[in-house]
Amino acid sequence: MNYGQWVHSELNSACQAAGFRFTPDREIERRLSGVREAMEKQEMEALLVVQKMDLYYFSGTTQDGLLFVPLAGEPILMIRRELERARLESPLKGAVAMGSLRELPSILKDRYGRLPRCVGMELDVLPVKDYFRYAQLLGGARIMDSFPLIRDLRKIKSPFEVDLMRRAGWIGKKVYEEGRRILREGMTEIEFGGLLEVVAKTYGHEGLLRVRSLNYEAYTWHVLSGSAAGIVSQSDSPMGGLGLSPAFPVGASLRSMGPNEPIMVDFGTCYHGYQADETRMFSIGKMEKRFVDAYLACREIHDAVLEDVRPGADCEALFLKSVEIAEKLGYKDNYLGPTGLQTRFVAHGIGLELNEPPFLAKGHSYPLEQGMTFAVEPKMVFPGEGGVGLENTVLVTADGYEVLTPAAQEIHEV
Repeated sequence: MNYGQWVHSELNSACQAAGFRFTPDREIERRLSGVREAMEKQEMEALLVVQKMDLYYFSGTTQDGLLFVPLAGEPILMIRRELERARLESPLKGAVAMGSLRELPSILKDRYGRLPRCVGMELDVLPVKDYFRYAQLLGGARIMDSFPLIRDLRKIKSPFEVDLMRRAGWIGKKVYEEGRRILREGMTEIEFGGLLEVVAKTYGHEGLLRVRSLNYEAYTWHVLSGSAAGIVSQSDSPMGGLGLSPAFPVGASLRSMGPNEPIMVDFGTCYHGYQADETRMFSIGKMEKRFVDAYLACREIHDAVLEDVRPGADCEALFLKSVEIAEKLGYKDNYLGPTGLQTRFVAHGIGLELNEPPFLAKGHSYPLEQGMTFAVEPKMVFPGEGGVGLENTVLVTADGYEVLTPAAQEIHEV
């Protein structure tokens, strides 16, 4: 038996036994149809997909390679490594080997008949050096930015995608349930975060959170306790935490957690590439009343925002509503960060990446649509003292919303 035969027999069986969920043919067909409709409006002859999550979205595989999507005709999936596994994972037919990027022109001429005159690429993430190389390989073709087309298509989640996000939310529920049994006085933030990650991985969490950005990494073990939760750092978030070093100055640290202080756990889970983001509060013994009150204010803001969530609701208006409520409750100087460093969003879109549309944010005046998913996260910061917050991942439904992160929302007191 050669390697290709083994992949499609033994490896296929192993994947099925391990619970792999391959992207269905009809799902890929729907996505390709949607992007082609947008391409036609932009007079874009073809799409060359290079970014990993976009490749996964349109082909069902993240094996190293490129995807060429012409306006008409069959897509061409070109794989550098590993072709047989890509053929197993992707429903696209006719995947071909590409030993080197230099082979791109010959593959396109052979399969498409010529080089495209106008091609879309993800210019939001494509390095300049690579841009010039692709331009040369494509014979001077006009290169357009395909990111807006892909972003607008990906912002609406299908039932298949939502089901994967529900599973990620279920894993998060198990994480927080186990967290109550794991947490103990004297444990460091990073130890607690690591043990929570073990729980998540037991249920299929992939351990990697993806974000479409340069110089920003996402991670799952965001544990902030006591005064560390009042520290702002590099990330565009209400609080950043101490972190482990100047090389990674965010998230959990070697700080030991003590009694009666707020412990905020912002733990994102990922299942088959799809993410769910949520935050819950812990304490060892009774949390101080002022922090409890601030947390209850976060819950009130959270619930008030969701009351207005439905197709057609304006994203900026929802953000401004949250700010107004925070001010009325007396938290003007604490809401979404300390004074002067407050973030200008209360929710971010989520799916294959953590920063997808929609954003409930200042300057984002556009309507919610059915099928959008976002993480709403009102948080309060008290510099030098602590921080509290609540976060849930939410689906916009035909007449309202569905919370995809079912973990209990009360303070987890141990």
